[in-house]
Amino acid sequence: MTSERSNAPGTRPFVGVVGGVGPLATAYFLNHVVRLTVAERDQDHVDMVVLNHATIPDRTEFVLGRSEQDPGPVLARDARRLEEFGADFLVMPCNTAHYFTQQVLDAISVPFVSIIATTVDAVRDRVPGLRAVGLLATSGTSSSGVYQDAFDAYGVATLVPDEADQAVVTSIIYDQVKAGRPADLEALRGVVERLVERGAQAVILGCTELSVVAVDHGLLDEPLFVDSTDQLARATIRRAGGTVRGEAPGA
Repeated sequence: MTSERSNAPGTRPFVGVVGGVGPLATAYFLNHVVRLTVAERDQDHVDMVVLNHATIPDRTEFVLGRSEQDPGPVLARDARRLEEFGADFLVMPCNTAHYFTQQVLDAISVPFVSIIATTVDAVRDRVPGLRAVGLLATSGTSSSGVYQDAFDAYGVATLVPDEADQAVVTSIIYDQVKAGRPADLEALRGVVERLVERGAQAVILGCTELSVVAVDHGLLDEPLFVDSTDQLARATIRRAGGTVRGEAPGA
């Protein structure tokens, strides 16, 4: 298949979305991009092609050594297919999947916008003099160190829940959101309170299933929370030449 870039003069970039990880989180990401885009007509929205590949092997199970099914080659192949389709840049609305970023980068020649980098930048912009940040994520993301490594570069400590609280977060992600059941918001807030008591100045919703909880329960209106899906959606709109609601054009 011949790649046809869409960034000719007078056109806007075409976005490729490595999706399905998980499916509901991908749907929320797409919805968030649409709702955040300043648009008076269809043509003002972002052009996207989505590969909603739900059967990609579980990222956390592989990262934690509980599965031999490596999602990396599958993600890399999907990214390459999106580039061949004509995407000018790619995004991947899954934090845990960013453990496999290098394999994705090795498979493509177009830019890749990282949910990790955009979220880290947003936290640092929001909290001047940031010293410590809390992270709510899958066990795979926490164990992979993708956020810890990114914040270490700026001298910022990343606080993760203890074993008991991580079990609460994991249950909310897998047993509730991924299973289509209501999230236990009270339990989640308890985990957040304990991270704040340990010194967290902001709390990252570092799993796109938790982003679903954020949208459903209005957590994006609370300054404490920085949602990874929200930040990736904003970065996607800007890179695609659109304007984010509430931001000045070209911000």
